Formats: sequence, structure tokens, C-alpha cells
Amino acid sequence: MGSDEDVSRAEQAFAAGFTGPRASRNVSSEAIGAHIVDWYTLPDATAADEWDRLRRWVEWVTVRYNIPQTVIPVCWYQHSALVEELSAIHTAHRAMFDRSDAGLGPIGWHERFAIALPRLAKAYGGGCNNGHQASKPRTWPTPGAEWDAWTSQAHAHRDTHPGDSQRKETHP
Repeated sequence: MGSDEDVSRAEQAFAAGFTGPRASRNVSSEAIGAHIVDWYTLPDATAADEWDRLRRWVEWVTVRYNIPQTVIPVCWYQHSALVEELSAIHTAHRAMFDRSDAGLGPIGWHERFAIALPRLAKAYGGGCNNGHQASKPRTWPTPGAEWDAWTSQAHAHRDTHPGDSQRKETHP
């Protein structure tokens, strides 16, 4: 076992590894990728720029990876689920190819991209080979008395079987 002085030197050397010149990567403190688009809340004032940024990336990625129109059609922007999936993949691409990445980002992106390809096909579903075919959007009825009655209670206790304790017991 080392002396207190040895431990102190080791702690100082360890701390120096986080504060010395090797710790600096000359990057900003902005979030990696630094640009997430929430299409649900996107204001009209910035919509054109966001659509253009995503369109340029979608055109690049479909050509670069030879993705067929049966997966990402020319009218991709008119399929909301496809927009959300493509936007998420685009954001991941930006983050994982960020210059501050330690080097594993590109392979990580390709792994996620391989997982995303079947989801893209599912989000589109086909049907636009001879021009855009609008899908019928899902609709919801206006909430009424049944909704109000249900939401006036927490309902969490209904998952507990009769006779079971409402509290979780802790064991020492």
C-alpha cells in the first residue's frame, strides 16, 4: 500500500489528465449534432429552411446508398411518418459525424441506419410508383363524457390484484 503522498500524486496526475492540453479538442460546448427539428412544433418562419436542409440530405443519402424509390419515394416529404424517420436518421448522422466524435460515430451511424431501413419501408408502405397517393390519415373522435369519466381517476391501482399490497415492500 502506498503512502498518503503517493495517493495524492496519483490523484493529481489523474485530475491533470482531464484539465491538461490533451483534454482540449478545440470544440465548442454546443451539443453534438446541435440541430434537432421537432416537426410538430416547427414554426412557419423556419419551415422552408428545415425542409430544404432535410431534402438535400435525403437526396444525398438515397444516391449515396442506392436506396430504391420503393423505400423512399420521390414524394417522401408528403408522408409524415417517413419525414419523422428520415429526420431522426439525419439528426443521428449529423451527431455521429460531428468533428468532436472520438471515431466510433460513423460505424454507429451505419449500424443504426441498417436498423432504420426496414422502418423506412414500413413508414412509407408503398403505393406511389405512378405519382403520390395520399394515405388516409387516422382520425380521433372528440373526447366526451366517457373520456372525462376515465381521466378523472389515476387507474394505477387497477393493475393490482385483490389482496395484494398497494405498496412495494423493501427488504434490507
